Amino acid sequence: MILTDISREITLLPEDARRLSNFCGHLDHHLRQIEKRLKVEIASRGHHFKVTGIEPAVQASCAVMQKLFELADKEDITPEHVHLSLQDASIEDLLQPAAASGRAEAVVIKTSRGSIRGRGKNQQDYLRKIISHDINFGVGPAGTGKTYLAVACAVDALQNEMVRRIILVRPAVEAGEKLGFLPGDMAQKVDPYLRPLYDALYDMLGFERVEKLLEKNVIEVAPLAFMRGRTLNDAFIILDEAQNTTMEQIKMFLTRVGFGSTVVVTGDVTQIDLPNERMSGLKHVLKVLKDVEGISFTFFGVGDVVRHPLVQRIVAAYDRYDEQNRALSS
Repeated sequence: MILTDISREITLLPEDARRLSNFCGHLDHHLRQIEKRLKVEIASRGHHFKVTGIEPAVQASCAVMQKLFELADKEDITPEHVHLSLQDASIEDLLQPAAASGRAEAVVIKTSRGSIRGRGKNQQDYLRKIISHDINFGVGPAGTGKTYLAVACAVDALQNEMVRRIILVRPAVEAGEKLGFLPGDMAQKVDPYLRPLYDALYDMLGFERVEKLLEKNVIEVAPLAFMRGRTLNDAFIILDEAQNTTMEQIKMFLTRVGFGSTVVVTGDVTQIDLPNERMSGLKHVLKVLKDVEGISFTFFGVGDVVRHPLVQRIVAAYDRYDEQNRALSS
């Protein structure tokens, strides 16, 4: 059955400008939060609202809005209130009919430097999952776009004021080389490890704007070792090269997630630079969290490589070599 979009209009009464402002949030942030999670569009004029989307999501949106407006008379509405109200609406159940309907519109991320869209089914699914889930894993070989697309989603969320900052995290593990002492402050020491993330940001926002956002701490460099004890609200957090985290590190990182935040964890389990005796946190967490509701997983393969054609052949050659070795050892 194909579910078509419907529109429903509601008026939230009594008319009270202070209560309405509290309900909508700064720059309508609370309305945008409802739109993102329930995949609806909300247009407003004063106390009058028009909600458009699939019928179950529209009904749930109206119920959540009514509940929050009533609460706005007594309390200051926060992203936490919105999040908990959406949980009560059983949003995961509502989103399943949309997926089953077969509608799979292409996701396009618009940045100041142009539009970015996923190439192929896997990349498109990856973008859809990031938009609809709070915690996401993108796992696969080099060149599949998992980090670049995560940065694109982060930039889009920041530009549309869905989050207040972008946090870039990466374990400082040397790829089989001894680099020795690195001079500078904490950010400068970690910068070399975050270069792929910076390159993507420069490509989408331009060098000068990225530098200004770094100065204002809107884009933050957070070494994984320094994440302990923090709670990250209203942020888009990217943990890159997660195959080089330990089991303790990735558990610590995932438990930092606060309200209004989106997390994307990327990695390639075939390129682990940890000492042999230590198990990769990424490999471990994929087993532990595989059945946890609300977490998305996207696994990329050789066919998803979007770099030079030789990169695809190199990845395929290594996969064949590893399979032959496993066959011989067994």
